[in-house]
Parts: sequence; C-alpha cells; structure tokens
Amino acid sequence: MHASQEPSHVQPWSGCPVIPVVVASGRTQGLGVADALAAGNIRVAEFTFRVDGAAEAIRAVAEERPEMVVAAGTVINTDQVDVAVDAGARFLVSPGLNRSVIERAHEHDVPVIPGVASPSDIMAALELGITTVKLFPAVPLGGIAILRAFAAPFPQVRFVPTGGIGIDTAADWLRESAVDAVGGSWMVPSSKIADQDWDAISRLSAATWEQLAAEVEGAVR
Repeated sequence: MHASQEPSHVQPWSGCPVIPVVVASGRTQGLGVADALAAGNIRVAEFTFRVDGAAEAIRAVAEERPEMVVAAGTVINTDQVDVAVDAGARFLVSPGLNRSVIERAHEHDVPVIPGVASPSDIMAALELGITTVKLFPAVPLGGIAILRAFAAPFPQVRFVPTGGIGIDTAADWLRESAVDAVGGSWMVPSSKIADQDWDAISRLSAATWEQLAAEVEGAVR
C-alpha cells in the first residue's frame, strides 16, 4: 500500500489555475518574484533547480512569505528532494517519473508531481500512489489531443500540462476536465527577474489571473 500524495486531501496548489515556473536564484530574487506574483493574485510559485541558489530562494519565500505556496521544480534525484524539503518546499515537481524521487518524497510526506509522456509513465505513477501528473512537454507531445488521448483510459488521473503553454492557450487547457492547473513561465520571464522588474511581473500575473477568470468558468477560486 503506497502512501497518498496529500493526507489532507487538499493539494497545496488547489485553487490556483496556473503554477508559475520560476528560474530564480537567491533570497532577493526569490522574495521579489513571490511579492510580484502575490500582487497579481497568484499564490503559488515553483522555483526550479535549474540554477544554483534555487534552494536559497525557496527557503526565503517559505520563511518570510508563508502565505505563498512555494514548490521546488526540476527535481530529478533524491538529494534534491531532501534539499527542497529542508528549504521548505510544500510540493515537488519533476520533469520525468523516477521511482526513487517519488518514494523519497513520500518518506517526507510531501506531494510530488512527476512528469509523464506516455501511458506507461501514467501506469507507473499510479502504481506509486500518484494521481496528479505533469504532462511534459505538453505542446511538443501533441497538445490537447494527446491530453485527451491519455485522459480517456485514466479517468482517475489529474494533469498539470507544462511546456509550450502561454497566456493565449492556457484557457483552452483549463477547460479540459482532466486538467488541475497549467504550468508556465510567461508571467515570470527570466529577463524580468534578472532586471528585478517586479512591476512587470505583477502586471503579467494580474493580466493572467484576470484573463483566466474571464475565460474559464471556475478556474479562479
């Protein structure tokens, strides 16, 4: 019997239709992004382990902005699981499905969203007690057509499509009944983070929130 993803039955990202994928390093960038997203009504941030200093950004947000649900992304090994959880990540996101990563996350009692790209991946996730998966890379894999093809034989699975999705297409994905949220970086461009242009990120975040609220019934809760 495998542990469930979230004992409370409420996932940390629940209620937010978009999970921003943030490439930020260190305390200053971490807090700057968190504050900018919050100003635009987005309360979730996934800081990826693609750059040094990601754990420091996660720790700063977890400790100083507890109202923000902070996640660790691009988690690909058990050492990163440990570092992310120690830094205060509320959930983990991986580009693929790795049994050791999932099992270590379960040991920490922290939800993990593994990446899937095939029915075999989805079946492996279910065997490990996972029912929410990241469809990645969503658009190159085949877009909404592939999502529907995967969702049909797995009605118990929820998807977080990520990869190639932008503000102009996010609503289309969110209208799919199998989709929990979408992942994307359009509201947190790396250039704006590097320039510490927090006002621009706030504007992009607010525009995203308003557009999804207007276009997708029930997307914003």
